[in-house]
Amino acid sequence: MSDSEPPERKPFFATTRWSVVLAARGAVVGDAAAALETLCKTYWPALYGYARRHGCSPPDAEDATQAFFARLLEKDYLQAVRRELGPFRAFLQMAFKRFLSKERDRASALQRGGGAAHVPFDLAGAEGVYAANAPGLPADEVFELRWAMTVMGTVMEVLREEFRAARREAEFEVLKAALSAPKDGIRYAEMAAAIGSSEGAVRVAAHRLRKRFRELFRREVAQTVATHEDIDEEVRHLVAVLARA
Repeated sequence: MSDSEPPERKPFFATTRWSVVLAARGAVVGDAAAALETLCKTYWPALYGYARRHGCSPPDAEDATQAFFARLLEKDYLQAVRRELGPFRAFLQMAFKRFLSKERDRASALQRGGGAAHVPFDLAGAEGVYAANAPGLPADEVFELRWAMTVMGTVMEVLREEFRAARREAEFEVLKAALSAPKDGIRYAEMAAAIGSSEGAVRVAAHRLRKRFRELFRREVAQTVATHEDIDEEVRHLVAVLARA
């Protein structure tokens, strides 16, 4: 990077959803309440997967997850959280473990949550993903994998929407293979034929897509950590989790 180039620091790293929640945990209102609800809506599948591997049936896992979020959104579990405990991922996993240790059956879970659906659930989708991606894994690893997959899924949906807005969704469906395949295994010629472009143009487009994916991945991770300095460590952790899958 030349001396004239500004340092790479994205504006969205300044304030993250999790840092907002931490700053206002004593009275979670306004922006902090909205930030916490968004985090819960995004990352509930990791808790559902953990509950399933912990031995809960699908209905009980749903009830337990909803009941837990009811308590979380009512501020009960935020009183003891400290910044040094790390990212939202670590806090949520620890708090949910404690919740499940006390709530062993469906009746007590319903009593805690009041049966209220505080977070919209796609239970069938969550169960399908759990069954396909968590065979034999311990509960903690199921949680980690579902969390990492949620980050990746969120990023992929943003990318898809960007291409859709540009009327290039069909191109995205072809190019997205470049995100998962090793660089020496990408079939650029086949991709070029599929979208009616040149191989050179596809190489450039694939490079740009990978770059955009990395930017969006970091941006999504940023929302779950307290400071800019925490982002790289969390990214490395999630990439390692995905690499083991």
